[in-house]
Amino acid sequence: FSSFKHRFTAGFELAELLLNIGRVLKKFGSLNECFISGYDKDKEMLPAILNFIKELRMGKCECYNSLVPMPTGKCAYKRINLYLRWMVRKDNVDLGCWDNIAVNKLIVPLDIHMHRVCLGYGFTERKQADMATALQVTEYLKKYDPNDPVKYDFALTRPGIHASNKK
Repeated sequence: FSSFKHRFTAGFELAELLLNIGRVLKKFGSLNECFISGYDKDKEMLPAILNFIKELRMGKCECYNSLVPMPTGKCAYKRINLYLRWMVRKDNVDLGCWDNIAVNKLIVPLDIHMHRVCLGYGFTERKQADMATALQVTEYLKKYDPNDPVKYDFALTRPGIHASNKK
């Protein structure tokens, strides 16, 4: 993995993630069981996300990893929320392999593209693309569908992503 590089991800980051996934699979049997170990259907999703991240980072290295952020950071945990969207929602875009997590608990996978769209449409006025903004946008989208607010993510981000690719 030493020569591997993709966008922001170095080989050691991918190797660390794969080793940690292997450790999680030995401990829990599946990534779903790992996530469920910190999930309470009657509470918000963030504590379960932070627990999942801690399990995925339980390696020898506590250094920066672009794939799995530090659980103490102020980021929006976009990759984890996107993974959860893929695994929990079931439609033409998302796999829906996990049926033991409520779709309405999911948090919008907020990145720079989604943040720009949300600012433009007035879903938020917050200038930081962090977890507080992701939660605020998710609550805003619940006005349109309280059972599945994250379903709008794919449609809302496509124009911004395609526009930035033309630069």
